[in-house]
Amino acid sequence: MPRNVAFGGASRGAARGLTSIACLAFVAALAVAFWAGALWIGSAMIHLLAR
Repeated sequence: MPRNVAFGGASRGAARGLTSIACLAFVAALAVAFWAGALWIGSAMIHLLAR
């Protein structure tokens, strides 16, 4: 059920767009951190097993 907004205006649409961009940037940062960690762990395992 829709509710009336206490502070309406043109900025409401821009805030939603900024939130979406921030969310995408956060997900991209998590993906980069995940793959960097996976590569680091894989590299460490290869170095340990190669000895």
